[in-house]
Amino acid sequence: MARFRKKGSNELPAMNSGSMSDIVFILLFFFMVISNMREAQVLVRLAVPQASEIQKLEKKSLASNIYLGTPIEAQKYGLATRIQLNDQFSEASDIVAFVESERAARDEADRPFITTVLKCDKDVRMGDVTDVKQELRKAGALRIMYSAARRVKDSY
Repeated sequence: MARFRKKGSNELPAMNSGSMSDIVFILLFFFMVISNMREAQVLVRLAVPQASEIQKLEKKSLASNIYLGTPIEAQKYGLATRIQLNDQFSEASDIVAFVESERAARDEADRPFITTVLKCDKDVRMGDVTDVKQELRKAGALRIMYSAARRVKDSY
């Protein structure tokens, strides 16, 4: 009887890495889709007030945020209430230009539905909020929403 022998060595073949790049791009795309992107870095302290009647905003993509509060870096910016538009501190007179730029960035059909969200610290004086609202009125931004946290029910 004849014996059959394998003449090659007993080494494993090299791993095929041709599809490795496809797997990396699929994972990258997956994490890009599921991750949240923060639009602006908040530079002021925000402890939003509590409210009993809260409504959720239907389309968050149509919201423009204005932050009011004391700066986090008080030694650098002081202790006075500051207005934050996008990623920088601004004055109340800059709000009209901010509203116009937000309108220009949206589609023509969505412009009437843009809502300005005021995210104010609970210790901000109402006079500062009124100044912001007056500037919003000048800009024609009449859809305003205050950001608040849900009130914890009293346990009696």
